[in-house]
Amino acid sequence: MALTSADYVSPKLALDGLAAMREGYDGSGVGLLLRDLGGPFEPIKGAPILSGIFTSSGLKRLDRFMMDKGFTTKYKVTFHLPKTPPPGIPKRDIYLVRAYDWPEEWEDFSNSDIETQLMMTRLQLKQMGDDNRDMFVFSFWPDTVMIKEIGDPLEVARYLGLENNGLKARIILAQGRQNTNHEIDLYACHPFFLQGFSTMTNGENTAFLPNRDFLMSRGFPGYDGYMSDSEVFTHILHYTMSTLNLGIEAFKHVITPLADGTIQDHANAPLLRQLKYGCRNLIIDGPNCVIGCLPDNTLFMVQDRKKLRPGVVGGNGTTVALSSEFCGLDAAIPERDRGKDFQPMHLDTVIIRRDDLKVGVHQQTDPLPV
Repeated sequence: MALTSADYVSPKLALDGLAAMREGYDGSGVGLLLRDLGGPFEPIKGAPILSGIFTSSGLKRLDRFMMDKGFTTKYKVTFHLPKTPPPGIPKRDIYLVRAYDWPEEWEDFSNSDIETQLMMTRLQLKQMGDDNRDMFVFSFWPDTVMIKEIGDPLEVARYLGLENNGLKARIILAQGRQNTNHEIDLYACHPFFLQGFSTMTNGENTAFLPNRDFLMSRGFPGYDGYMSDSEVFTHILHYTMSTLNLGIEAFKHVITPLADGTIQDHANAPLLRQLKYGCRNLIIDGPNCVIGCLPDNTLFMVQDRKKLRPGVVGGNGTTVALSSEFCGLDAAIPERDRGKDFQPMHLDTVIIRRDDLKVGVHQQTDPLPV
């Protein structure tokens, strides 16, 4: 379930959608991505926010590390936890959502340098946590909060007090399932995040190994981790837009290219042929519905080439939801014109931009924007 709204809304709205779709997931975990933050974070949208889970010793290591780098705390969310978590939710020391002031030496950095340094800082912290299992760092990025935990999504939300701790956002991505093909691990929980790009997937990707190997061969440090076969979708999206400098309309041409006969009649035939064969190891396989968010807070939805997973988009003028099932859409936005709901097919990319919240559709047979 993903939401984009003209108003700041509680994560509970997306979690209500997940609850309605309970038969479609196993309740083994929950992941939440919040962007375009409101409440106490609204005045400090430019400040980088670190999201993660720490032991008491891990938090001390974090504080020393961040102090040495020149980061000072600007604001933090306090989670008032019951002494005993509900069944199925592990006992943790600290859930951390903390905004920082920038190091003075970063003041003259370019945007590109800042993005690289933020990513490298997160990767350093993740590695530190992997060594001692005392830190899980999900994101370190401005105007972004990411929460992940093992357990039933609604139980996790109640346990963390997500409805009452002031966290609100205009963009929310929520998924209610842990990894299904590998061992349970917090990093395997959707959605995934890299430098402002985020995706979550309903389905599986049987082309995971060639996708992963191609990405790792690019020499980009952020193409790392891969505790889930779905994490490659985030990285392919990043590669398409950040390295190839193409728009979201080209993403489908990378992961599910058109047949050669259809390409030859396309307005962008030379480019599409080059993409298909130059990026052939990024072609995905298996049943998939992918929902994602771009750095500018545009939301999108795409399907696999055979349309083997459900997906529906609908809204009421001020809020738009992207959901795996109609019941999730009904729970999140009950008052809407259901006649305007849209179910994308295998050639469609649904695009909802922040400036107008309209449901736009780009087909692969359409010319690509210049």
